[in-house]
Amino acid sequence: MIPLCDQARCEAAGCTAATCIGAGIASNDELFARSQAAIPGGVNSSIRAFKSVGGRPYLVARAEGAHVWDVEGREYIDLVQSYGAVILGHAHPAITAAVSEAVTGGTSYGAPTPREMKLAEAIRERVPSCELVRFMNSGTEATSTAVRLARGYTGRDRVVIFHGNFHGATDALLAAGGSGVATLGLPGTAGVPAGAVAETLVVPYNQVPVLDESVAAVVVEPVAANMGVIAPAPGFLEGLRAECDRVGALLVFDEVITGFRLGAGGAQGRYGVSPDLTTFGKVIGGGLPIGAVGGRAEVMSTLSPLGPVFHAGTLAGNPIATAAGLAVLGLLTADVYGELERRAQRLAALLTDACAGAGLAATFPVVGTLVGMFIGDGDAPVDFAGATATDEATYARFFHAMLAEGVAMAPGAYEALFVGLGHDDAVLDTLAERAMRAAAMTVATS
Repeated sequence: MIPLCDQARCEAAGCTAATCIGAGIASNDELFARSQAAIPGGVNSSIRAFKSVGGRPYLVARAEGAHVWDVEGREYIDLVQSYGAVILGHAHPAITAAVSEAVTGGTSYGAPTPREMKLAEAIRERVPSCELVRFMNSGTEATSTAVRLARGYTGRDRVVIFHGNFHGATDALLAAGGSGVATLGLPGTAGVPAGAVAETLVVPYNQVPVLDESVAAVVVEPVAANMGVIAPAPGFLEGLRAECDRVGALLVFDEVITGFRLGAGGAQGRYGVSPDLTTFGKVIGGGLPIGAVGGRAEVMSTLSPLGPVFHAGTLAGNPIATAAGLAVLGLLTADVYGELERRAQRLAALLTDACAGAGLAATFPVVGTLVGMFIGDGDAPVDFAGATATDEATYARFFHAMLAEGVAMAPGAYEALFVGLGHDDAVLDTLAERAMRAAAMTVATS
């Protein structure tokens, strides 16, 4: 069996059998069975269980650049990239150096640090709508805080969200729409009481709803990246801004995925629409856990200790995550974003060619650096109803065919495909060859 890690590195770091993640591991199956005995379903995020595509997951031992290696030593070209959190490539030297330096000074203090101040300044400099920034530990915490803040600032209760948008595991936002065009939400999962979503209105994406004075906030993914990748229709974001202004509601952009991935200014910079509040995650931690809410100073000052809306977190502004965030934002220049967009276009083109050559109907929409996948005939979808028409069974076959060829995608038909600086032309050339074989196998096994 191939060793999990570089022996010289292990020896230099003083790694022992007791501390090495590879010690005593025989296979993915063995380790996953062991995980299932200790962790519900063997995973700490539900989609990792491969439930929607079948089979059992590979377990990652290490990663570098565009690649991950499982515990058996098998190498994959990685199109997951920690669901977009990794943009410079796995184990980028600048990030690992920043983290290594920071950790020697301690891992958490429960006190303010210079790095959190500098990262807030870096975000404010790049995203003008964020006059003040508050850090937390995840994108879910960020959206939860944004909703609480909007309700506290406006004195209203109702929140409007969109079919197919995902805003993390926050009870008020885990709502599913009913059969109407615009419906009060129903609990989208067991464990969420009806009361938690009673003031959540779920409406179609890419249609501007008519609001009233009961609405505290409209929360939207400015580019929908959790139902494939769907761009905002012309006038949609502008219409939301105008409608919120008309009734005094706050416009909240969930940029957990798009923030600092679509460009230095995120989706709002790309489309020229400024929200009242923005939620961040993913990229701003360089792959480490972090989240943030930024927005107008008047609104943000409603947060404690300045105002009555409570927020606190022992690990918020963690010195390790903020060190990584400062390192990654410092490297994300206009040239880097231009190169990432070129690579995203090439990824979509090579996947389109591979599927077309095999007779597999599929569309790969691109928005900036984001690539989506829709399996089926016709144009790319523009809303949730269109997105859910994708052929999930065929996606599952394509997913496993790609995995067998050494290409890792997200184990779900509605996730984005992510490229980073590690995906150079040589990697994409190899990916093109593997995708052609995988597409042919998908059709052959249908």
